Amino acid sequence: MTKILDIGMNHISAPVGIRECFDFDAEKAGLAFSCMRESELIREGIFLSTCNRVEALVTTDCPEAAGRTVISIFSRLGGVSEERFVSNIYMHEDMDAVTHIFRVASSLDSMVVGEPQILGQIKDAYHRASIMEKTTGVILNRLMHRAFHTAKRVRSETGISESAVSVSYAAVELAKKIFSGLAGRKVLLIGAGEMAELAARHMIGQGVERLLVANRTFEKAVQLADSFKGSPILFDEIGHSMIESDIVITSTGSRGYVVTHDMVKRSLRERRNRPLFFIDIAVPRDVEPSVNDLSNTYVYDIDDLMNIVEENSAQRKDEAVKAERIVQEEVIRFERWLKTLEIVPTIIALKEKTEALRRTEVERSLSSMGQLTESQVKAVETLTVSLADKIINEPILALKARADRKDRENYLDVARKLFNLDMEDHKRS
Repeated sequence: MTKILDIGMNHISAPVGIRECFDFDAEKAGLAFSCMRESELIREGIFLSTCNRVEALVTTDCPEAAGRTVISIFSRLGGVSEERFVSNIYMHEDMDAVTHIFRVASSLDSMVVGEPQILGQIKDAYHRASIMEKTTGVILNRLMHRAFHTAKRVRSETGISESAVSVSYAAVELAKKIFSGLAGRKVLLIGAGEMAELAARHMIGQGVERLLVANRTFEKAVQLADSFKGSPILFDEIGHSMIESDIVITSTGSRGYVVTHDMVKRSLRERRNRPLFFIDIAVPRDVEPSVNDLSNTYVYDIDDLMNIVEENSAQRKDEAVKAERIVQEEVIRFERWLKTLEIVPTIIALKEKTEALRRTEVERSLSSMGQLTESQVKAVETLTVSLADKIINEPILALKARADRKDRENYLDVARKLFNLDMEDHKRS
């Protein structure tokens, strides 16, 4: 029997030092899809990689072997031995997997509950799997569309997104605690993407005196700085700009450290013991961890932001309960649909056998009736089709009614024996 399997790791199961090894770019994601497509164990597959999770959602007849295959794929693409991360892996099967992916799409499994980015990331992953890679089929196509529907219900029927905070907002909350307010402070923003823009927006709202923006593409730095009346700087000016900054927030997509130990050490000589705080919200990390060893220098990475997130969880608790109820409703509906797949082959076989018998008898009767007009032949066809449909309608309805019952296998077995369907399948094969 085909099983649904979800294998992966997230911000709860794995520390940032492990997760950053599996932040795969488009090329490696393509390799992951290729590996799944080539595996005889995996029928359908979707691969998802974000800054805080990596997951594979597959259907398989051999869940244990397929799980090992996926873990092996993670290991090869991440360049990390299985022994190093296997304890951080979670594995969900069937309805547990469905519940998990519905919760992920609804942002109930995010570092910041209610953040909207994850749904777009899942839609992108599904689009690639279904349209570009063609690794999905009946089950995962239905599953993902129900996941999107569930997320839409959660967003429209609860206030969970209204009360949610983003990682960028959590970073600003941390900065406020460090300095007891941000009025008059100078902030250096490294990176000009969505995360950086959100951080800048929150910073300006808290009265930051000056905002410097650095980005590898200087044009983007200029655009973001202009939006908030800040000052753009070249990437090569980062080290010098640290001299006058109080807070450095990094959120680039760099594969290596943007802020190094030596760079910060040089800038500290001119800071006259003023503290310098780094808030690294990038995965992989932008700030070399050893920077935290320098005097009057403090580094916080994305895992540290969990404390801020937890403090805000109380106001979202009631809305999250409503969202979890919606998820469970949709899981039950999906399970009912999934169980109907088991009776589909029997219903199809019953319809095919009935149609074959009808055609045989109609042809035999027509041959003995002499020359009939076209309208008369059509009338005979209409009559026999209607009669055949009415005869098998009740058995089909009875099977469908028991699709989600524990005794459905008994009914399927009786139906196939009564109508001799297994013999028909044997003849066709």
